Amino acid sequence: MPERLRVYILMAAWTGLRFGEMTELRRSDVDLTNGVVRVRRGVTRTRGHVHVGDPKSEAGIRDVTLPPHIVEDVKTHIREHAAFGRQGLLFHAETDQTRHLPYSVLHGAFDTARQAIGRPDLRLHDLRHVGATMTAMTGATLAEIMERIGHSTPSAALRYQHAVKDSGARIAAALSALDAADAR
Repeated sequence: MPERLRVYILMAAWTGLRFGEMTELRRSDVDLTNGVVRVRRGVTRTRGHVHVGDPKSEAGIRDVTLPPHIVEDVKTHIREHAAFGRQGLLFHAETDQTRHLPYSVLHGAFDTARQAIGRPDLRLHDLRHVGATMTAMTGATLAEIMERIGHSTPSAALRYQHAVKDSGARIAAALSALDAADAR
């Protein structure tokens, strides 16, 4: 990915934020001290017009904690690539920092990157699935996953979770660890 878009991919994969939520993020939405992103707005595009409004659902209004291992990347991105001022966009059009990042620009860069790594099957939206699946892998409850991803129904959250190869062995080992802890 081009350097100015690399953190978009990291944040999308590790937080599960939607495209419209990511592209409306502003400096003031990111609390770097606590590693929290406040999702309060989203961008939708209709017939070539950009509309900024509430997230997709009421559940979309949320605070998402960044995994600590990407906080420094986000800090660097904000310092080097975000638009200026508290209301500066984190991800903006290349030629006009007051305009939202066009999907076509992000998709074009992502298409080049996925071809380069030999994964032409990947879609940008798959990053949201990655975020939900990795959240589930931490042992998060369904309610916690729903809150993090911004879903209002369990069925929506479950659509974004995928079984992880060889997870059976990991689950069995964790069950044995629970038994061993009970035996003490």
